[in-house]
Amino acid sequence: MTDTPVPSDPAAPAAHPHTRLAQLLIWVIPLLWIVNSVIARRAPGVITPHVLAAGRWMLAGAILAAFTHAELWAQRAHIRRYAWHYMVLGGCGMWICGAAVYFAGQTTSMMNISLIYAASPVMIAVGSVLWLREPFSKRQALGVVLALAGVVHVVVQGEWQRLGEVEFVPGDLWIAGAATAWAAYSMLQKHWPSPLSPHARLAVICAGGVLVLLPFAGWELSQSGPVLGEQAVLLIVAAALFPGVLAYWIYGWTQSVLGPGPVAMTMYLGPLYAAVVAWLLLGEPLELHHLVGGVLILSGVGLVVAGRRGR
Repeated sequence: MTDTPVPSDPAAPAAHPHTRLAQLLIWVIPLLWIVNSVIARRAPGVITPHVLAAGRWMLAGAILAAFTHAELWAQRAHIRRYAWHYMVLGGCGMWICGAAVYFAGQTTSMMNISLIYAASPVMIAVGSVLWLREPFSKRQALGVVLALAGVVHVVVQGEWQRLGEVEFVPGDLWIAGAATAWAAYSMLQKHWPSPLSPHARLAVICAGGVLVLLPFAGWELSQSGPVLGEQAVLLIVAAALFPGVLAYWIYGWTQSVLGPGPVAMTMYLGPLYAAVVAWLLLGEPLELHHLVGGVLILSGVGLVVAGRRGR
């Protein structure tokens, strides 16, 4: 069983009744994740990384559990039996991909973060072919190349010679770990089928992530003090609702319909969306390299999402 019924032929996802809706919703995921970037910039000096991540997923899990408590109780035998699955998923998706990014930002540049994290969809696409045996057409491969080229073009501001200026620092290891963990999170959800609905499954994954995060959060609180200010609480609530419940639920549900490869491509939209939001809300200039990169990214994502049929 899987989160939602899927066709027996993985090469024909269009037969799924919710394919069109899923193809539309994947464009929303990066917009929700941009909120987490804003939170990450405001968090230093307000709340520590593990406390923020633990609070975020504790609240998100509680919200999801409130709506799915009957299903969770009915499936308690399954949850107990496969608890380690959910601990691993929570460790990958909530611990490493949560706190690690905040740590990375303390010692590495945004150029490095964008370039290294952009490798995650490539790892997912390749892993889906080699490990999950998902079909991958030549059109999709072209889409991966175009999207990656678009990300790099935005990051280096159209000056590709700047790639030679990248210097690796300890924070790069954090972001590389986060990118790898996200790839593992995406593929393991597909590899480990579950009888739980997307909402209930995410609630249990949140619980697994919180259990992994708590020892680290407890240590941070022992160093900084156990009292959280109003601003810290607001950051936790915002992180739980937007890049938490909504983004992860949409990601998981669309992945169950379209597969991990195409949905992972939405990560390439992050730099493009961030540039547009900064232009609209912060008055930062939208330059030619943003537009060129945007065309490449959108073209690549479109090819991957729409090109699953035929090689």
